[in-house]
Amino acid sequence: MLTPLPSRADLHGEVHARPPEALEAPLAIVHYVMWADGAARQASRAHLGELLASAGIEPPPDDVNFFRARLPGLDLRWELHTEFVSWTFLREMSADEILALGQGEPQAADLPVPPAWRRALPGHALTQVDVWAVPRHAIDGAAAVRRLFDAGSVTGSTVISGSSDLHTDMRLQADGSIRVLVLVGETAPGKVSPRRLGRLVQRLLDIETYRMAALMGLPSARDTVAWLASAESDLAQLAEQVRDAAAADEPLLLDRLTRLAAGLESRYAATHTRFSASAAYFSLVEQRLADIAETRIEGMQSLHDFMQRRLLPAMHTCASADRRQAALSQRIERVSGLLRTRVEVGQQQSSRELLGAMNRRQGLQLQLQSTVEGLSVAAITYYVVGLIGYLVKGAQKLGWPLGTEVTTAISVPLVALGVWWMIKKVHHRIIGEHEP
Repeated sequence: MLTPLPSRADLHGEVHARPPEALEAPLAIVHYVMWADGAARQASRAHLGELLASAGIEPPPDDVNFFRARLPGLDLRWELHTEFVSWTFLREMSADEILALGQGEPQAADLPVPPAWRRALPGHALTQVDVWAVPRHAIDGAAAVRRLFDAGSVTGSTVISGSSDLHTDMRLQADGSIRVLVLVGETAPGKVSPRRLGRLVQRLLDIETYRMAALMGLPSARDTVAWLASAESDLAQLAEQVRDAAAADEPLLLDRLTRLAAGLESRYAATHTRFSASAAYFSLVEQRLADIAETRIEGMQSLHDFMQRRLLPAMHTCASADRRQAALSQRIERVSGLLRTRVEVGQQQSSRELLGAMNRRQGLQLQLQSTVEGLSVAAITYYVVGLIGYLVKGAQKLGWPLGTEVTTAISVPLVALGVWWMIKKVHHRIIGEHEP
């Protein structure tokens, strides 16, 4: 047997993650999605363990993010996601509940779990979905749809190969839930098997879950659009001021541009991840809508049409805000580049003027140095010739043939030439030592 990759089993298991359950109508489903941070997600695991312990069921291992349990009169499905936790409760419907549903007065979810436990679900409620899957022949479907849903927004489509009807109006009820009704047919092009119904229910729950998760980016997008309008106006004013600015104004303009860029980068860092997540969730919504393969009922809009008309503009707002942030960042960079170029050109001009002044001063220094060297030659010659005069006076007593004045006169040009040559030699030696 080949040596497997350590994570191979986990990676392979992803293809079988969250398998749909086999469901049979009549069935009532309550689905809660709790938006949760890291602490709330961890608390949800303990909360699940509390309910399971009361039923004598072992809690799931710590590394498990999906768990099913059969409780007395109830099936529970718990899923831990990156940003939320979902709780799904499934139970059979009684004849009285079916009758009440057909009359448009569905009974409140009577889940056999402690009410206090349900109210204490960790996190914040993102959505709640009530799904009823009942046989088509069990109720008057048309009357039930009229009584359960708002006529202005109700959707109607056939699903599961045209065998069943799907209705919802996506309206929040008094208890915060959204109603979904599935009228399950007995025959179709293909009988409605429990597996097919289970897949449909799972996709419907995913659609609402991911729809709300996608919309989590909309508040940030609206705030960002309002901020961008102000920032873009500020940038336009700064660009005008950069065009007409004097050299003394450039440091202040550069500081304002830097502050604007810092504000944009801070907002981009805070919102880009949320916008990316919204795009990913919206992609899942579109995929699930395609999976249920609706056929619109004449005179009604399909769920896909409803979502496209209501959800797509919100997603475009998020995408637009993200693009405008990136575009504004590029524009700020261009204006900053222009201003920096102006500052650099000014600095180069100042440097050239400074170098010119330094060259002029150096020329004056060289002229002064030449004058000083000339005076130095005269002074040194004067003192050396004076010494020669003293030597000549002493040498006359020893037989020096020339007079003092003659000897001094002859020595002056010789001494001056020697002193000049010596100074030049020292000068060239110093220059040679400092040249590369």
